[in-house]
Amino acid sequence: MTTRRSFLKNTAMLSAGLLVAPQLFARNKKYIGLQLYTVRDAMQADPIAALKRVAKIGFNSVEGATYTGTQKFYGMEPAEFSKVLKDNGLIMPSSHYMLGEKLDAKGTISNDWQKAVDDAAAVGLKYMVCAYLLDNERGPISHYREVAERLNKGGEICKKAGIQLCYHNHDFEFIKEDGKLPYEALLTHTDPDLVKMEMDIYWMYKAKQDPITMFNRYPGRFPLWHVKDMDNTPKQMFTEVGNGVIDFKKIFAHAGKAGMKYFFNEQDICPGDPFDSITQSYNYIKKNLV
Repeated sequence: MTTRRSFLKNTAMLSAGLLVAPQLFARNKKYIGLQLYTVRDAMQADPIAALKRVAKIGFNSVEGATYTGTQKFYGMEPAEFSKVLKDNGLIMPSSHYMLGEKLDAKGTISNDWQKAVDDAAAVGLKYMVCAYLLDNERGPISHYREVAERLNKGGEICKKAGIQLCYHNHDFEFIKEDGKLPYEALLTHTDPDLVKMEMDIYWMYKAKQDPITMFNRYPGRFPLWHVKDMDNTPKQMFTEVGNGVIDFKKIFAHAGKAGMKYFFNEQDICPGDPFDSITQSYNYIKKNLV
């Protein structure tokens, strides 16, 4: 089984509800999105067939999990990939990228970012997301301030192309460094206009953080969400949305305050066929959250 960490590292090396504010989803046509990392094995084997299965379940929005150093999307040039999305009634408003601070790899925020942004614009992306900081890209708070400045610079390039840069959290950003939280350092040392956040709700709970408190503290800063549930076991593993302990109805009631525009279901590890898991999550989301 491919883990998220090994997947992101391999990618980096290759690339070197009911309570929701109605106006929110009126703007976005009730898009229900899927982060394609959830079906990564199928996307690697046959991306066209995989996207067709995703659309058949009912998802009409996807978020890319990789952009390789060959400047391609799942082995396809931007125009070809855009056609595949369109043929399946899908949009891809967002995709994940690596910081690339410690990598000799193109297509990252630190290396050949302009080409990545140009290709993103060609596909029609509205958001480009820094997905993860490798172990050697972390450090003391002073280093997170340097990361924030790198994100600001990347965000400037994105803005010129009409794209918003975001940062996706895990739980390590909530381990104190020098008595301070790295996540707070990233939020306070990035320009709110250039860098926004993609909140992974599961990882917020894993880190014992309250998403709603964060929305109130930084309103409008969270246009993207990962809707991922946590099971009710000591291991607090990933599970299908609606099966776990996270009260998504309560969180979705604050979507307006957060500034949420798109959300994506994600399940890093599934107990069986990922397509069975995402079907279950889709049905719960459609019935209860939108």
